[in-house]
Amino acid sequence: MRVLVTGGAGYIGSHLVDRLLTEGHEVSILDNLSTGKIQNIEHCLDRVRFTNGSILDEALVESEVARAELVFHLAAAVGVHHIVNAPLEGLITNSRGTENVLAACFKHWRRIMVASTSEVYGKTPKVPMSEDDDRVLGPTKIHRWGYSTAKALDEHLALAYHAHGLPVSIVRYFNSFGPRIDPRGYGSVVAHFISQALAGDVITVHGDGQQSRSFTFVDDTVAGTYLVGTEPDAIGRIYNIGNPHETTIIELAETIRAAVGSSSDIVTTSYESYYGAGFEDTRRRVPDVSRAHKELGWQPLVSLEDGLERTFQWWKATYGG
Repeated sequence: MRVLVTGGAGYIGSHLVDRLLTEGHEVSILDNLSTGKIQNIEHCLDRVRFTNGSILDEALVESEVARAELVFHLAAAVGVHHIVNAPLEGLITNSRGTENVLAACFKHWRRIMVASTSEVYGKTPKVPMSEDDDRVLGPTKIHRWGYSTAKALDEHLALAYHAHGLPVSIVRYFNSFGPRIDPRGYGSVVAHFISQALAGDVITVHGDGQQSRSFTFVDDTVAGTYLVGTEPDAIGRIYNIGNPHETTIIELAETIRAAVGSSSDIVTTSYESYYGAGFEDTRRRVPDVSRAHKELGWQPLVSLEDGLERTFQWWKATYGG
């Protein structure tokens, strides 16, 4: 098929492009390179159609969607730090941009998969988190929850279009990591820790380090994304795509330090030192992936340790260390 990937030069998007090419699809990419990088797709530029543009450009979005038969919508403002520092830009990109893509898909009647996030669950104490669980958010004055709200609005829009018959499906990502993560740590604690450990700098853990996350290797992320975007049974459904193995952030720091052979100290620091005053975090975030396993046959296959080793080998080959 002719497939459009918005955000296809990004970390996850570029890996999805690789998968689509392997499956024999004709791929177009729409990305404004705000967080995506041309280096992520240099190896396949002769096999894809790349447009440097924004999902906020309504006319451009419509023309790109019209060319495609299937759309994977991954373009978004990402990274908690970016969202906190530039809340208006994040809200507009993640709501209006998705509205443009969905409207174009509805006009030209294209199947679409919308990438969402585990952030939509907010700070619910219930774990593991299931797709139909309630959302629990903090006050609107906390910018962090604007990202959660915008992505939830994306889901509402997608499902509203589906109520009118449009073939739509949704994934919620849980802390994906792997090759092509941004070395600046953009939205990735794994990248932050690897960078600090290799430089011999202090590895900084926010809070007490006992907050936990579930880290998903990018190959598993992309395998789930592809299934949700292509399987007929996924239409009209939401799927958690994550690894249910739970790891505290202090454990992650220790594992990465050991993996790279670093002697860096690990220290805890306040959230305010990085995010500013009034930041709120979620204590635990663990996915229930039984729906994806039962309905699509998907399950994560790569352990945290194996994934970190593969990420580290890529990092050394790309940046040294």
